Amino acid sequence: MKSFAAALLAAAIAAHSAVAGPIKARSPYVVKETHEPPSTWTRRGRAHGGSTIRLQIGLKQANQDELVRHLYEVSDPSHSRYGKHLSADEVNKLVQPTDETSNLVHEWLQENGVTDFEYSSAKDWIIVHLPVEDVERLLDTEYSVYEHKEGGRVARATSWSLPRHLHSHIDTIQPTTSFFRAAAQKNDLFVAQAEIPSNYKAPSDAEIAAVCNVTSVTPECFSTLYRTKGYKTKAGNKNRVGFTNYLGEIPIRPDTEKFLQKYRPEAVSSAKTFTQNSIQGGPVQDGPLSREQAAEGISREANLDVQAIAGISYPVGIDSYSTGGSPPFTPDLSTPDNTNEPYLDWANWALAQHSLPNVITTSYGDSEQTVPESYAKRVCFGQFAQLGARGVSLLFSSGDSGVGGTFNCVSNDGKKTTKFLPSFPASCPLITAVGGTMNFEPEEAVFRAARNVSGVYHDFYAGGAGFSNYFTRPIYQTFPVSSYIKKLDGKHDGLYNKYGRAYPDISAQSLYFAYFWNGTEGAISGTSASCPLTGGIISLVNDARISVGLPPLGFLNPWIYTVGYKGFNDITKGNSPGCGTDGFPATEGWDATTGFGTPNFPELVKLAGAGRAL
Repeated sequence: MKSFAAALLAAAIAAHSAVAGPIKARSPYVVKETHEPPSTWTRRGRAHGGSTIRLQIGLKQANQDELVRHLYEVSDPSHSRYGKHLSADEVNKLVQPTDETSNLVHEWLQENGVTDFEYSSAKDWIIVHLPVEDVERLLDTEYSVYEHKEGGRVARATSWSLPRHLHSHIDTIQPTTSFFRAAAQKNDLFVAQAEIPSNYKAPSDAEIAAVCNVTSVTPECFSTLYRTKGYKTKAGNKNRVGFTNYLGEIPIRPDTEKFLQKYRPEAVSSAKTFTQNSIQGGPVQDGPLSREQAAEGISREANLDVQAIAGISYPVGIDSYSTGGSPPFTPDLSTPDNTNEPYLDWANWALAQHSLPNVITTSYGDSEQTVPESYAKRVCFGQFAQLGARGVSLLFSSGDSGVGGTFNCVSNDGKKTTKFLPSFPASCPLITAVGGTMNFEPEEAVFRAARNVSGVYHDFYAGGAGFSNYFTRPIYQTFPVSSYIKKLDGKHDGLYNKYGRAYPDISAQSLYFAYFWNGTEGAISGTSASCPLTGGIISLVNDARISVGLPPLGFLNPWIYTVGYKGFNDITKGNSPGCGTDGFPATEGWDATTGFGTPNFPELVKLAGAGRAL
């Protein structure tokens, strides 16, 4: 009988095995990729030829299929290798490009006068710093400045080319055709006085009712609702949890101290002890926000992340990662905001580290169609797969726009087809996507919106949900997702890809989190809240496993979909509207609105084989 891992491997991405022979003469350039900008971006003119781009060239990995096989085997509870995660050196050796690939790409670069290189730890990415005009010659392309409807400019191309003989040796080159915006998945920037949801009913459970306020949800409520209250950690410094920051976000220690002093005083030391790591010039600081920073409104997301994690998982150690590439404050046509791809920068830095947290959460994302398919797949099956194989649980917010928001639910392939818009990286099958819930008894899929006089939604917030157009459904989702689609009975046919990777996988509370920013308490909402909260809870499950001699959970989904789903509270009320529809409904079992539901910590610990740690 085939193991679950074998079945997973059979459905995993096929290896690109084409190998080009030695060349005797330079081959002609042929278009490698074309990707039109989404409708939210407008071309403003040619990019300045003297502006410098940090160009990242993704070489074909030698054994990507083997990497995925290893990932699934060490993540499959039924496999003999379960939990036997790979080391950094083992992963690097596995994916390092062949000599032929490396030699051909270096030959091409040197022929074009490019001799100064940087490398990723596995040498599967080459990084060069070049003026736009040199990149245009190298890739036979043209860069323009594009402006997003909500502000911000980038230098991008709509297509690029390579010599024909390099097409099978280079997966992707960025920044070229990617219009990924990496927006934080938070709905309320800062709410001093939240409104009670119209469908709210006070809990009948006296313990929950005593500590849960629907307009300001606190760590005590979370620990009661998800039953972490009273758990004493035992793994010490063997267990850590991390979170990523982009766009100039910095977790502010004095705000975190105020939050913990009020809501979890025994954890106040976490405000001083969490580590800060700067990547590609990402900002770090120990003091409060300056007047200028407060005026810009930064660090709400970073504060939410660290406070949500510390409030639930203390005393587990916390690591903060700040990746650079944030926009200048006075952009013009000659200096676009950002030429970096933040996930790529962070992932390659993380892969160069020999020690990483067991759980890392990310509260950022964008519409899947803003990135080329080649880039999305390389980041997912290349970088995220390596982290998972090393035993890191990667959690990403599912998004805050339901199945695609209120407007612009159209394809960017030139046809402008009306369709639901999935989110990336939530759509990657090698990460765990976290959706959102609200209310307490029962919890239901999060949704909050108001209508204007024309009946159009504004102040719209619904947990991100959907089906990928890039990634096929992984084998671990076969039964629950096909069963759910059958329940839909044709609902929304044609608006989504029935055969795509479906998300979210799980969910947690995401409406009106209590938090502190710039010395003041308020409330904030979004799956950018549910994601770090869930990461903190999973870190406690890892603590229990490590304390009884077991390895951390690592890539969660194979375990969740075969064993762990029994440890989540099923959400059967609500839906994920958007694109002028009511979206996908919550149902019994897995659904494309809340996944398997919200954590039940003691049950998760038992299912993870660590029940004696309770």
